[in-house]
Parts: sequence; C-alpha cells; structure tokens
Amino acid sequence: MKKFLPWIIIGILVVGSYSWTKGFNNTAVKLDEAVKEGWGNVQTSYQRRNDLIGNLVNTVKSAANFEKSTLEAVINARAKATSITIDPSKVTTEQLAQYNQVQGGLSGALKSLLVTVERYPELKANQNFLKLQDELTSTENTIQTARTRFNESVRPYNNHVRQFPGNILAGILNFDEKPYFDAESGADKPVEVEEMNFNN
Repeated sequence: MKKFLPWIIIGILVVGSYSWTKGFNNTAVKLDEAVKEGWGNVQTSYQRRNDLIGNLVNTVKSAANFEKSTLEAVINARAKATSITIDPSKVTTEQLAQYNQVQGGLSGALKSLLVTVERYPELKANQNFLKLQDELTSTENTIQTARTRFNESVRPYNNHVRQFPGNILAGILNFDEKPYFDAESGADKPVEVEEMNFNN
C-alpha cells in the first residue's frame, strides 16, 4: 500500500487541480457571456437611438430655413457614433472611452438640435416630430439602464478573474479584466436650463 501512496496523492492532486480549473473556467465563461449579453443590450439601445435620430433629422429637414449647421452637426456626430464597433470579449478601457466620447458627442449635438427646434413653432406642433422626441427620451432612459446593467455584469466577472488564486488561472486561460462604462464627459457639470417662451 505504501508503494502506491505517492501515486494516490498525485492522483488526488491531479483530480483536484482539474476540478478547480474546470470550475474556474466554466464560471468565467458564464460571467463573460453575461457581459457580452449586457454589451449587446447597450448596442441595441444605441442603435435604436441612431435610427430615431435619422427619422428626426428627416422630419426637421422639412422645416423651412432650419439651421443647416445644426443638422450637419447631428448628421456628422451620428456617422461617427455608428462607425465605432467593439468586440466585448476584447474591449479595452481606451476603446470604451472612445466609444463613450463619440456617443456623448452625438448626445450633445442632439441636445443642440432640440433646443434649436424651440424657435420653430411648426416643428413643435408636428405630431411626427413630437412622437420621435418622446421615443428619444424613452430610448435615452433605456440606454442608461443598459449601461448600468452592463457595469453590473462586469463587476462579478472582474471579481472572479482578479481575486487570488483565480487571477493566476485567468492569466493562463486569457480571461482579462473588463472596463466599466464611466459617466459621459461633462456629466459632472450642472445642466444649463434655458428660459423658453411657452406662449408660442
């Protein structure tokens, strides 16, 4: 029996190591899939906003003498926002910051467009425009929710792959830490509220 003891110990260590590695890997895969799903929801929400903005721009174009530069700013910002694609399995902090920046640029251009619309009574009375405006507001809320849920899915994944001793296996199995969505640039500044004339 003594002569088999070393082999039994080695066998137990091999089985134990295999079980630990398998458990770590399978959990990491599950958590990684949750992050990918969260990212898919973020992209779907932004895509919906891009589609609505396209319809909004077409509606605004119909207004006589509408500021061309305001429309062009929205169209250009939308083109930039749709040109960036991210693979959630290989996303870096820099990529997410760039994505966040172009989406923030589109948000800013859209806000300028909506403020400018206040000078056009025919647009403010256009039912199609009002419906699109409501849908955009709803979509902005959906985007915020999707981003929050994405961050909530990143946290358990990062905890799993960064804690010792799992971080050793994470490096070997190529499970890298994933970045979080930060607030958009300028979100820490108070919103300027312009006085509007509601007598139109």
